[in-house]
Amino acid sequence: MAFAISTQSHFAIRPLQLNQFKNSSPRAFLGSCFKPRPDSSYLRSKELTLLVPKLGLVPRHRQKFQLGVGTGGELADSGEVADSVASDAPESFSWSSVILPFIFPALGGLLFGYDIGATSGATLSLQSATLSGTTWFNLSPVQLGLVVSGSLYGALLGSTLVYGIADFLGRRRELIIAAGLYLLGSLITGCAPDLNILLLGRLLYGLGIGLAMHGAPLYIAETCPSQIRGTLISLKELFIVLGILLGFSVGSFEIDVVGGWRYMYGFGTPVALLMGLGMWSLPPSPRWLLLRAVQGKGALQEYKDKAMVALSKLRGRPPGDKLSEKLVDDALLSVKTAYEDEEKSGGNFLEVFQGPNLKALTIGGGLVLFQQITGQPSVLYYAGSILQTAGFSAAADATRVSVIIGVFKLLMTWVAVAKVDDLGRRPLLIGGVSGIAISLFLLSAYYKFLGGFPLVAVGALLLYVGCYQISFGPISWLMVSEIFPLRTRGRGISLAVLTNFGSNAIVTFAFSPLKEYLGAENLFLLFGAIALVSLLFVVLVVPETKGLSLEEIESKILK
Repeated sequence: MAFAISTQSHFAIRPLQLNQFKNSSPRAFLGSCFKPRPDSSYLRSKELTLLVPKLGLVPRHRQKFQLGVGTGGELADSGEVADSVASDAPESFSWSSVILPFIFPALGGLLFGYDIGATSGATLSLQSATLSGTTWFNLSPVQLGLVVSGSLYGALLGSTLVYGIADFLGRRRELIIAAGLYLLGSLITGCAPDLNILLLGRLLYGLGIGLAMHGAPLYIAETCPSQIRGTLISLKELFIVLGILLGFSVGSFEIDVVGGWRYMYGFGTPVALLMGLGMWSLPPSPRWLLLRAVQGKGALQEYKDKAMVALSKLRGRPPGDKLSEKLVDDALLSVKTAYEDEEKSGGNFLEVFQGPNLKALTIGGGLVLFQQITGQPSVLYYAGSILQTAGFSAAADATRVSVIIGVFKLLMTWVAVAKVDDLGRRPLLIGGVSGIAISLFLLSAYYKFLGGFPLVAVGALLLYVGCYQISFGPISWLMVSEIFPLRTRGRGISLAVLTNFGSNAIVTFAFSPLKEYLGAENLFLLFGAIALVSLLFVVLVVPETKGLSLEEIESKILK
């Protein structure tokens, strides 16, 4: 004798003689296993996965049957429960409906990358006596350093300011403000009559970077379907690389024009305007609306209705459709549960450093820290000389070399975009960081005793760039956007952005004295050792989040 046991209390347990069902159909067998209680109101369909090969009722693999309870208490066919939706089924969507909610936030990343690329050419133009078109072209090293890193200081300030106001502003408003700062910064920098105004414009543009690099991954992660979240966040990294390449290209075209640096910096104006108008046309993040409802910032039903309208618009469905309503109900329940659990643990301003939030901060902050301190700026600094030693004539022109590297970065980032939701985050990180470590040790060996083999250096350079673009480049920001619990997501990502720009500044400022003190060979050896530590961190600490919703990441990984 065996017992057929239902996990739902709405069904009674019935003793069964297995041999009497030897020649029965699957539905007859299931109907005998589950006898609904007379008083049960459990009328929703359930998907039961059965594995009963010994009875000869089904093939020797898992088969799924859509079952429901009819109004008379009997088991109903799947056709009788048409509103059935499997809880683990991926959300249906059309690619056309997710393009704009991705592109407009991603323009914030493109403008960040554009600043990196344009500045390399703008500083050459600005310091030229014949091409700057100014009387203050003779900049001191400190003044030049302020021009180059002015946007970095602004980004540090922006990511600090947004820590306490991210959840108040919301993702959409934050990106609209970022677009406004980009626009203002581009205009002021391009029209600057003197150095002080130029530096003010650089600072404002940097503030836009700080807000955009915080708000863009948040908005994309919270509004896109979970099954393509990795692809879209990685595509944002592709937009950053595309921006760098665009900046290099504009610089190469304008480098021989008098006052060309004004055009290089001013080119960001129309893109910033497009970003601002685009974000204005998009709805707020449904998850942010539900968070505000749970936080008691307004009427629950009002925010719930707004979330349903926002989700319907994001998915290209009619307002108030049943699927959006169900998804919002499920998300609201998850947000409530998570918020109440964290309330019990004592919510405060520093809660991001406690419990599951600290675990998320360790993962996200650790990735963006290692992203910078494995020496990416230093490796690219040597790119020109490495290519020159291999006899590439194009390396004599810094702008052309930059374009070549930018194209390669773009291609390798596309590889990450194509594979991140198939292979997962961890395989790309482990493989990519391993390649970074090998390339750094090869560069150290080249400067130490392999100077007669320039192709080794070229191969190591391309290996580093390629491995970085399939690992730390896109995956770090992807993990940052999805790993933090909803309650502290805004503050957590602002700390991660602050860590990224802060470590970037430290590496930038420490590079010259370290190169002078250690020499190139030992500097790359140091970066290689740090890369090994980062590989250990990835293997032991970083989880796999492929295919999980943001709520599942919070419940299954962080708790």
